[in-house]
Amino acid sequence: MPDLPHALSPEDSLVAVMLAVSVSDSQIGTAELVRIEATVNHLPVFATYDMDRARTVSQVVFDLLTEDDGLDALFGLVRENLPEALWETAYALACDVAAADGALHTTELRILEEIRHELNIDRLHAAAIERGARARHMTLRDE
Repeated sequence: MPDLPHALSPEDSLVAVMLAVSVSDSQIGTAELVRIEATVNHLPVFATYDMDRARTVSQVVFDLLTEDDGLDALFGLVRENLPEALWETAYALACDVAAADGALHTTELRILEEIRHELNIDRLHAAAIERGARARHMTLRDE
């Protein structure tokens, strides 16, 4: 794993989770990248985040996901560096990225399930978060 200038910040951890969802289906869609960038640019949790760090975090995520136990290592880093109070936020952001292109693929559903498990997201809370993401990403053709 490449050396980071310092440990992952909480914001880096949120970006890492969003990127992991985006690459889970082996293709990073434009809609997903736009969703990640818009999220970082607009949510208060990223108010002091240096977007240049996202490039470094991206490389860490890509490198980890090419290793055998890379996903487990990524979740370990996230749990270690993201305050538990933001675990549901991480799941909500992951759901938004997964829903951004209008289609949930099997691999995205699997990684969302893994995130729920790894971050100890209660099933009822997860369902509410998922419903919110679905509502935010509806289009007129989805009615």
